[in-house]
Amino acid sequence: MANPFTRHPSEVGESYAQHLATAAGFGATMVVGGLCVMIHAVLPFLFEQTGSKTMCKLHKKMTSRTDKANWERHPII
Repeated sequence: MANPFTRHPSEVGESYAQHLATAAGFGATMVVGGLCVMIHAVLPFLFEQTGSKTMCKLHKKMTSRTDKANWERHPII
């Protein structure tokens, strides 16, 4: 039986530690971006482009990490 901690990281060409760091980095970026968007909802003059820029940055980083065929079979996060 495959180790559940290493199966997915190995599918995307990473060690467990590499995947942990990458996924945690994506998550932290999403949390910060989400908080900025929530603040923007109440105070629309703040963080006017932060949500869009955060999403574009994450999308570019994620889709550049692997080839399209592998991406379709095994989403990175």
